[in-house]
Amino acid sequence: MDDVPTTVLPSRDALLTALSKVNDPEIRKPITELGMVKSVDVDDTGRVAAAIFLTVAGCPMKETLTRDITTALSAVEGVSSVEVTLDVMSEEQRTALKTQLRGGQADKEIPFARPGSLTRVYAVASGKGGVGKSSVTVNLAASMAASGLRVGVVDADVYGFSVPRMLGVSGRPTQVDDMILPPLAHDVKVISIGMFVPGNQPVVWRGPMLHRALQQFLGDVFWGDLDVLLLDLPPGTGDIAISVAQLIPNAEILVVTTPQQAAAEVAERAGAIALQTHQRLVGVVENMSWLELPDGSRQEIFGSGGGQIVADSLTRLIGAPVPLLGQVPLDTRLREGGDSGLPVVLGDPDSAAAVALRAVARGLSTRARGLAGRSLGLTPAGR
Repeated sequence: MDDVPTTVLPSRDALLTALSKVNDPEIRKPITELGMVKSVDVDDTGRVAAAIFLTVAGCPMKETLTRDITTALSAVEGVSSVEVTLDVMSEEQRTALKTQLRGGQADKEIPFARPGSLTRVYAVASGKGGVGKSSVTVNLAASMAASGLRVGVVDADVYGFSVPRMLGVSGRPTQVDDMILPPLAHDVKVISIGMFVPGNQPVVWRGPMLHRALQQFLGDVFWGDLDVLLLDLPPGTGDIAISVAQLIPNAEILVVTTPQQAAAEVAERAGAIALQTHQRLVGVVENMSWLELPDGSRQEIFGSGGGQIVADSLTRLIGAPVPLLGQVPLDTRLREGGDSGLPVVLGDPDSAAAVALRAVARGLSTRARGLAGRSLGLTPAGR
C-alpha cells in the first residue's frame, strides 16, 4: 500500500515568527515586541486560533490588524485556516507598553530635545500668511517619506490649522491613556489641533495654552524613531516660534517667502528670530516664483528676486551662509493636491512644482549632521 502523505503542522515558533512580521498599524512596531499576542494555537487539522490584545477597545485600525495577522499566519506551511479574536490590554499592560515606547522612561519627555537625538527638526516659518508655507511643509514631508525616511509633521499653526486636509487625514488619533498615537498619511505621521476640534470651530487661546498644546504634541505623542520632524509654524514671530526654541532648541528654521518685495521684507523678520533664539537657519524657499505659460515662457506674477533678497539679507544678519534652497512655480496641481489630500509630489510627480519641491526635500535630507549638542562619548585622559 502506498504511503499517504501527511500534513506537517506548523510549530508555535513558526507561527510567532510569522506574527513578528506584523506591525501595529499605528505604532509601526511588531505586535510580538509590543506584548499584543495573547496566545496562538494550532489544532490537529491546521486551524490556527490567534488571540490579540488591542491597545484600546475602540482601536480604529483593528480591521487592518486582523487582516494583516490573517494574511501572515495563512502563509505559514501547514495552516489550513485562521481565526483571530481580539481582547483589550489591561491598565498594567498599557502602562508597561507606554514605558517601553518611551525607551524605559515612565515620565513624559520630548525625545527631540535629548542631546543624543538623531532626528533632524525643521521649523517651517514665514513672515506673513498666504505664502504657501503649509503646502511646502506637507510636500516636503511626503517627498521625504517617499524616499524612505521616517517623517513626522506637527501642525503648530494652532489658529490656522490646515495640514490634516492637505495630507488627507480625517480621523481622530488613538489615545492609549495619556499617550497619543498619531495618524499616518502617505507614510507621514501627523498631529494637529484640528484633529481634536469638532467641526470647523476656531481655537481661541492665549499664549500659555499655545505653549502647552505644542508641549503635548511633542511629548505626549508617540513619534517613534523619526529621521525628520517638520513643524508648520504660524506666520510671524509670536508665541509658538518662541516655544519651539524653548522646547526643541536644536530645531532649524526654514523660511518660506514669495518673490514679492513686501513679502520678502516681512519674511526676513521670521528668519531673524534665530539671532535671539540661537537657532540655525537652514535656508529659504521661494514659493509662487512664476507661472509657466503654454508657450513655455514665464510670467512673474508676484515680481522676482524676493527669495534671494531674503537669503542674502539673512546671510549678512546671521554672519553665516543662508542659501536659497529652491524656487517653486505657481501650479494649479499644487493647490488641487492640497484640497484633495494628495500632495503634488505624489499625485503629479513630474509637474514643475513637484520637481522643485523634491529637490528641496532631497537637499534637506542629505545634509551632513553637525556635532552641536551631541555626546561624543569621550572621557578625560589621565596624566
